[in-house]
Amino acid sequence: MKTHEKIRELRENLDWSQEKMAEQLHMSANGYAKIERGETKLKLDKLEQIAQIFNIDIAELLSDKGIFVMMNENSDNNKANYYNNNPISLVAEIEKLNAIIEQKDLLLSEKERQIQMLNDFIKTLKGE
Repeated sequence: MKTHEKIRELRENLDWSQEKMAEQLHMSANGYAKIERGETKLKLDKLEQIAQIFNIDIAELLSDKGIFVMMNENSDNNKANYYNNNPISLVAEIEKLNAIIEQKDLLLSEKERQIQMLNDFIKTLKGE
């Protein structure tokens, strides 16, 4: 079940109208309807607000989905977009990223070793 479908189902289980849910989220009924139709990409803050309204953990709201985060590192406002994805592929992606980080750390260590070696060589040439 997609997140927007789960949100609709949770709202219906409370016998709330879309208008009541929109009021709880401090947004227009039309804007909220777009969430339930899956026409709006939900950001983390809105997902947290929805989960809080339903008194559930955000993980339950996304239970059969993973989260893919895209952040703009050059942005001053630190906004991020969150997209649903297959949790199994996310685990593989995390493992791949960890391997990349490990390789980066090895390259940095080698760079530091070479810098030290060159500094020692410069001292030798200067007769220090």
